[in-house]
Formats: sequence, structure tokens, C-alpha cells
Amino acid sequence: MPKKELVIPAFRSEAEEAAWWDAHRKQVEAEIRWRMKAGRTTTLTEVMEKAKRKRLLQPVTIRLETDDVDAARRLAAGKGIGYQTYIRSLLSEALRREARKQVSK
Repeated sequence: MPKKELVIPAFRSEAEEAAWWDAHRKQVEAEIRWRMKAGRTTTLTEVMEKAKRKRLLQPVTIRLETDDVDAARRLAAGKGIGYQTYIRSLLSEALRREARKQVSK
């Protein structure tokens, strides 16, 4: 098992992406081998299902404080995901937590 799961960051340019893949080639190959042995690969069906679920997203407009957006950008970058995805996951988690509280009352 790899020591730490490899997180692929967001890239600003193709050159930055190419440099990252080149620098992390051995780690990527090791993780692929590990996932194949562990049976933790993603199938095309799974990818298609995920794409189908994405179609269920509804665009919304919300005004957030600049400091909050900046914090979300920093935290999301550390996880290798986009800040809007990060905010959406935080919101979804908070809504599930609040819903559980309502049910338990």
C-alpha cells in the first residue's frame, strides 16, 4: 500500500501539468500497480455513473465573503481539488449533519 494517496493538483498550464507528471511518474506508477493488485481501480461504468450524477447539479449564485473564498481556495488547493468543489462538499456535509439533527429531535 502506498504510504500516502497521491493527490493530483489543479494545473495552471499544460507545461506545469507535464512537469508534475514527469516529477511524480514513479509514484503514479506505484499507486496504479497497488490499486490494480488491491482491486481498487475505477471502471468505465463507474466513470459514466459519476458523470451522470454531475448532470444533477443545479447552478446557483451566492455571495460569500472574500476571506472565506480565499480560505476555501487555499484549503482546496491543498487537497488538489477546485475551490467550488470543496465548498460544495462542505455544504453537503453540513446539510447532512443538520438533517440528522432534525431527525433525532
